Amino acid sequence: MFDYLVVGAGLFGAVFAHEAKAAGKSVLVIDRRNHIAGNAYTENIGGINVHKYGAHIFHTNSEEVWKYVNRFARFNRYTNSPVANYKGELYSLPFNMYTFNKMWGVNTPDEARAVVEKQRKESGITEPLNLEEQAISLVGRDVYEKLVKGYTEKQWGKDCKDLPAFIIRRLPVRFTFDNNYFNALYQGVPVGGYTKMVENMLDGIEVHTGVDYLKNKAEFDGIAEKTVFTGPIDEYYGFCFGELQYRTVRFETETLNTANYQGNAVVNYTDRETPFTRIIEHKWFEFGLDENGKEIPGTVISREYSAEWKPGVEPYYPLNDEKNTALYQKYKALAEKEKNVVFGGRLGEYRYYDMDKVVESALELCKKEL
Repeated sequence: MFDYLVVGAGLFGAVFAHEAKAAGKSVLVIDRRNHIAGNAYTENIGGINVHKYGAHIFHTNSEEVWKYVNRFARFNRYTNSPVANYKGELYSLPFNMYTFNKMWGVNTPDEARAVVEKQRKESGITEPLNLEEQAISLVGRDVYEKLVKGYTEKQWGKDCKDLPAFIIRRLPVRFTFDNNYFNALYQGVPVGGYTKMVENMLDGIEVHTGVDYLKNKAEFDGIAEKTVFTGPIDEYYGFCFGELQYRTVRFETETLNTANYQGNAVVNYTDRETPFTRIIEHKWFEFGLDENGKEIPGTVISREYSAEWKPGVEPYYPLNDEKNTALYQKYKALAEKEKNVVFGGRLGEYRYYDMDKVVESALELCKKEL
């Protein structure tokens, strides 16, 4: 008999399990995938820690969260500075003075702001009602057409006019020469990969992978006082109100016999015609060096394709529109009535979480539970 059954060995589950064990509780962790670390899982290929489910860069302004994750890994100084490729034209991301200089030939912030304001007025936008109008208000029509529209429509599978404005508000816009995508106090990637970090969190805890909780629910519920469920909340309830919608991602990963494929960890392809959204060259998350500080001769790249989610495929991004938010509230009402089950994480709470917020949310649950 365990005090806690943690369903899901991702970041949320690992943090909770670690804290529960530290509080003297007995814990069993299970995951239906054949590995730990969830979507942050990294797999070592030829000395390169490959982010199997897409790029993960830890960034936070919380000193508490930063100190916490540094208990389990040593972080490097990687700073996220993606490049946008529009039909062979290369631009800096996030949108900043380098971007505006390349786009319009402007040299000062006042000149850049004047162009954005002129294009906003020409578009007749007063109060942005959708993503397209919000983007034009922030960066002007030229930047929107080249660097936002195609990428966003590939990412979400919808016209920008049919997407809510709040999606684009997360995107940094700076009238300075600053290429740091995340304006966070602390940022980096764990040396040796995320899998190693989560292994350290789960040290001394019983973990079983390749186990499907929902197919063996009665058995597992009988061996623990309480369950922490980090899987999809709608699936837990048998989709009784219908399926929540997600976007999913497919990867094509190649090992190449070259030392440097694209010169950057992340290059976004922003035109609509290129079928993938971006290419990740994994070695540059750790500066092209192996764990011994030696240069790695080859490289591994992943092309990332966004697609509509279907059952049986890994869900990535919750589609938090009005319809899905209302549907989630029905499931949440059921969850709140549970006495022995707690839901947490990106899928359990049906919300997009940055990694630091996952840790923060798990620690909050620990305070309530433990």
